[in-house]
Amino acid sequence: MKRFHVHIAVDDLEKNIRFYSALFQTEPSVRKDDYAKWMLDDPRINFAISARGSRLGLDHLGLQVESGEELEAVNRGLSDAALPVEAQKQAACCYAQSDKYWTVDPQGIAWEAFHSLSSIPTFGKDTAIQIKAASSCCSPSK
Repeated sequence: MKRFHVHIAVDDLEKNIRFYSALFQTEPSVRKDDYAKWMLDDPRINFAISARGSRLGLDHLGLQVESGEELEAVNRGLSDAALPVEAQKQAACCYAQSDKYWTVDPQGIAWEAFHSLSSIPTFGKDTAIQIKAASSCCSPSK
């Protein structure tokens, strides 16, 4: 089963945690000094915010999957859409280690398809990938 992913860069993490906690009526499932994440079931979404000096606003969108097989199926869909796709295996980002595929939609919005493998103690940073993208967190280089 897939979970929709949204990542937003914010300027005031605490203010945004208060806002989104009220909106979602729950506290974040992950909370760090520079990052917070809500793993919601209604709606089924992985919603993350970070204060890491990125351009404010929408950072990237994505689909989180539950298995490597499901990740490969999403990758086939991206390839069928004739979009540029870059793979990242064992990527360290957002306090998680994941296998990923990155692409950019026709509007230039970065999309990440990923399968999280484990939690890690640091925010991490993905390996730079050369896809035209507007995203600055855990994503292909600009």
